[in-house]
Amino acid sequence: MATILDPGGNQQTAFVEGDISYKYPEGLDLKPDSQDHKDLLTKIYNRARESSNEMKKRHDSWKKIDHSLTAYVPLDDAESITKQKDSRKPVSIVVPYSYATLETLLTYFVSAFLDMPIFRYEGSSPADLIGAIMLEKVIEHHSMYFKHALNLHTQYRDSLAYGFGAVATGWDKKWGFKTEIQPDGFFSQIFSKFINTGQKRVNVETILYEGNTLRNIDPYLYLPDPNVPTHEVQRGEFVGWIEPLNKMRLLEMEREDDSIFNVKYITTNYQGYSQFNLTRGSSGTGRYDRDGSATGGYATTTTTPIDVIWMYVNLIPKEWKLGTKEYPEKWLFGLAADKYVICAKKLGLNHDMYPVSVSAPDFDGYSTSPISRLEMLYGLQETLDWLFSSHITNVRKAINDMLIVDPSLINIADLEDPKPGKLIRMRRTAWGKGVENAVKQLPVTDITKQHISDAGYIVDLIQRVSAATDAVSGVIRKTSERVTAQESKSTQASALSRLAKAAKITSLQSMFDIGLMFASQCQQLMTNDMYVKTTGTWQELLIKEYGPDVSRLKVSPNDLVISYDLIIKDGSVQTSEQSDNWVQLFQIICQQPALFQNFDVVRIFKHIARVMGAKDINEFILQHGQVPQINAQVQPQAKIDKGVQAGNLVPTGQLPGMLSQGGGQ
Repeated sequence: MATILDPGGNQQTAFVEGDISYKYPEGLDLKPDSQDHKDLLTKIYNRARESSNEMKKRHDSWKKIDHSLTAYVPLDDAESITKQKDSRKPVSIVVPYSYATLETLLTYFVSAFLDMPIFRYEGSSPADLIGAIMLEKVIEHHSMYFKHALNLHTQYRDSLAYGFGAVATGWDKKWGFKTEIQPDGFFSQIFSKFINTGQKRVNVETILYEGNTLRNIDPYLYLPDPNVPTHEVQRGEFVGWIEPLNKMRLLEMEREDDSIFNVKYITTNYQGYSQFNLTRGSSGTGRYDRDGSATGGYATTTTTPIDVIWMYVNLIPKEWKLGTKEYPEKWLFGLAADKYVICAKKLGLNHDMYPVSVSAPDFDGYSTSPISRLEMLYGLQETLDWLFSSHITNVRKAINDMLIVDPSLINIADLEDPKPGKLIRMRRTAWGKGVENAVKQLPVTDITKQHISDAGYIVDLIQRVSAATDAVSGVIRKTSERVTAQESKSTQASALSRLAKAAKITSLQSMFDIGLMFASQCQQLMTNDMYVKTTGTWQELLIKEYGPDVSRLKVSPNDLVISYDLIIKDGSVQTSEQSDNWVQLFQIICQQPALFQNFDVVRIFKHIARVMGAKDINEFILQHGQVPQINAQVQPQAKIDKGVQAGNLVPTGQLPGMLSQGGGQ
């Protein structure tokens, strides 16, 4: 049986013997015992090791954040004994304020970015207008079908908790079976166009759906180029991550994708963990400590888990023996269990970017792994936990009786009886001498009684640093005897502006890149026609182009070959106070003829409806051919002339659409 030498150690791993017919790229021999395989493996392995050595310096700090977010404190020996004696007694706790802060920040990010459509586009020229609308609707369909919002939520959470959040974009084809009705028999297939023949139901293997996907990258498993800042991933010479998979999944990938190979060489009972995957065991993350699952999903011994290092490398093909070109190209490599090269292919994407996007809203512009917002608050969170825990410890101590006893005067066994309503007997020698000096309670002073009020100052500092104030969290905080509406609005607006800054940075760093990649991958990789809804934001334009009777629009790959611009969301969130201001402006515009004739009041009304929470105001618009009911009244000509002179009546030809001013008839 052949062996593979581990570039990072002296371990030897067996692989399946024999020659399996694999087609390798560029005529290379990448069988696991070949020299080409060893050379390629060494290059990938060394890059992963250098990156892992830098990133693991941050793991201890991240583990503390995980503990604070799970509100978990490991019990010491004394607290364990206390819990064993009485499980109802409180012990040291983590006050879940970091969790509350994170939830507030995440709620803002979700409101700012995850309303459909998540990514918006417009044509670069008038000829590209309809094509850009189709592109937007296709990607909106991908976002719903592949649940991009869940991946983006995880990315935002990682960026706030660990300092950055990374996702990888891809193009997925979901294969499966669908039932078709076909003619029954050979002659039926020939004559089915001319005569009524028998039919049968047939299951046909086909692509059920395809589209853009997002894959979250665990910060503990991220392998960036340590020589570039975290937000400039495209400038690095490589970027990668570790993905925990298994033998069965790798075989499925090899069957579906011609660029995957060598999986059959891995022995069936082999468990291949990467030594760079530091999330396993007690030294891993703090996510699983509370429920006792410290292995992070690696406790199984009956399956075949295999860690795969996926790495994009910008390389010179001639130096890597992958071609004759002398200028850089981007390639994708897969390294299973640190020992098997299972993928080596030229990336060949039109956007020519690493399909990886990183969000770091609190970045400093230089660090490979910046300090997160929750890490900045960790010292305050730790102090808050100590204030509460020390107070609990003191109270637990104080509620236990501390007595001074003269054992010559009372029966100690009666005093130690824990039952209520006890009867304590005096000794015979003390009968008739009184009980005043037999037992004395020691005075108890609560030196931690100020800790709870001090905790309020810590909470206030956390809110100031994080911008997750009471107003943003939905908590009414009474700062004086009577809080004015203007004071409340100003406080909330200030906090929201700070959150909008973090959201806008995320939009520029990550959402912009993802939007560009999605559009480019649609144009390059989409193979099947699909249907999209015509309702929504662009309904009016689509009705003008295709008619009022089209509820579903067929989109072919050729329809998306256009020039487009990405519309960036600025990270702001509309509030009820802003809608009140818009309503006042709307009323002023409708009452002033000069303003009314120069502003599109219908679009202003739609904007107000969206600000106030209407998801799709266009669904309430009358379709082509429908006529609204009008309560028309016949008035004498003299009264009409008088109304026109007074400015209360305006000829309908001067009004946009069917809208008329208040008082007009």
